[in-house]
Amino acid sequence: MSEILKCVNLTKKYGGIVALDNINLSIESGKIIGLLGPNGSGKTTLIKLINGLLTPNSGEIYVNNMKISPQTKKLVAYLPDNNFLNSYMTAEQIITMFTDFFDDFRPNIAYEMLSRLGVMKNMRLKNLSKGNKEKVCLILTMSRNAMLYVLDEPIAAVDPATRDYIISTILNNYNKESAVLISTHLISDIEQILDDVIFINNGKIYLHESVDNIRNVHQKSVDELFREVFKW
Repeated sequence: MSEILKCVNLTKKYGGIVALDNINLSIESGKIIGLLGPNGSGKTTLIKLINGLLTPNSGEIYVNNMKISPQTKKLVAYLPDNNFLNSYMTAEQIITMFTDFFDDFRPNIAYEMLSRLGVMKNMRLKNLSKGNKEKVCLILTMSRNAMLYVLDEPIAAVDPATRDYIISTILNNYNKESAVLISTHLISDIEQILDDVIFINNGKIYLHESVDNIRNVHQKSVDELFREVFKW
C-alpha cells in the first residue's frame, strides 16, 4: 500500500472561526474510509481543501506525494453534496463531455451503470427525479479511474432500495490501488464496506481507526461508537 493523501499541520479559518485546527492525517491506497462527524465538524472544509477549492491558512496537503495543484486535480474524483451538472444536458451528452475532459474516464462503465440503475441516457437531467440525478452524479464520479475518490453524502438522496446497489457500485468500480473517502451521516448503511473511519469534530481529528479494531477492541459497531462519542 502507498500513501494517497497526507495532511500536515493543516489549518483553515473563516475569519475568527477555526474550521480545521492543525490536523495531521494519512490515507493509504486500497482502503475505503468513512469521514464522520456532526454538522459543522470540518468535514466539508477538509473535502474542499483536498479538491483545491479552498486554500489553507497554514499546513500542506499532498495527493500521491504532490502538493495540491492542477496536477493533483487530475488524480481526484470528487462527488459534491449538491448537483453540479447542467440540467439541460442528457446523461449521454454529459458522458461524452466527461470522456473528452478526463483522460481516465471510462464511458463503458458509465453506460453499464446507467443501464443497471434504470436511468435513461437520452432524458434531460431536469426531467429526472432528484434521486436519479444523484445516481448520474455518482456514476460519473465512479467511472473515472482515479487515485482518490472523495464522495460527499453519496446516498443521501436515494431510496433505501437503491442504496445497496450504489454501495456495491462504489465497492466494485474504484481502482484497487486508489482510496475512497466517504463523508456521510448514514453510517449504518455504509459501515459494511468501510476499512477505516475518521471521526472529526470542532476541526480536530478525534479518532482514526480501522473498523475491525473498533469492533474487536471497543466491542461496538461504528454507528454505535459514533453515537456514543457524539451524544448530546
